[in-house]
Amino acid sequence: MPVWFDAAAWLALPWSGVAEHALDWRIAWHARVMVLAWGILAPVGALAARYGKILPGQGWPRRLDNPLWWHAHRGCQYAAVALTFVGLYLAWTAGADSTRSLHAVLGWGVALAGIAQVAGGLLRGSKGSTAEPAGDHYAMTRRRVRFERIHKSLGWGAVLLAAATIVLGLHLADAPRWMAAILLLWWAGLGAVAFVLQRRGWCADTYQAIWGPSPEHPGNRIPPIGWGIRRGEAIGAAYRSRRGTRR
Repeated sequence: MPVWFDAAAWLALPWSGVAEHALDWRIAWHARVMVLAWGILAPVGALAARYGKILPGQGWPRRLDNPLWWHAHRGCQYAAVALTFVGLYLAWTAGADSTRSLHAVLGWGVALAGIAQVAGGLLRGSKGSTAEPAGDHYAMTRRRVRFERIHKSLGWGAVLLAAATIVLGLHLADAPRWMAAILLLWWAGLGAVAFVLQRRGWCADTYQAIWGPSPEHPGNRIPPIGWGIRRGEAIGAAYRSRRGTRR
């Protein structure tokens, strides 16, 4: 018998290895919805926000405030939170234990973090502009600084917590092994993309991506919020280096 056939048969078995496995359809769809929300959409949206603020060929700082990353980030995260409500409803109607298992406790933590992220985004304050210097983002008011610190920390924390919750859920549901294998490959791929983009210097400061590097802008007088963020000439150097390698 070919080796690949043995591997395929092994992957098709449930996590426990039993020959037969039955699962309430609502729990099965709860798992699918939550994996889509937190295993796929949420990390993609987070990566879009971290590495997509300036795009190759954009011509920064001549062209500022590229909105594509914002639409991708907001779309992915809003969809993830909406799907979270669907997943919670499915688990609830199936009569799943929502308090005793570690998976359930962590799942509630992820759901509450997602809701808090949306609420925080809606309460982040005004954007402002050079013509409206009192705007929360342009002026980098205390309100905006607090929002960015909490939003970034809670967002990445929720993504990591969701990964652990999904793995526990797959084990609890005794899901087929191929599901875990595909998810691990997907996450490894996202990690590799993040590693490469970070090394290339594509993690541009949000403030400078939108307003530019001029020291006259108030947000450029305070340190960037977060780790590994590039500013000023370092941003331009990253994209010039990228163009140089393509010649």
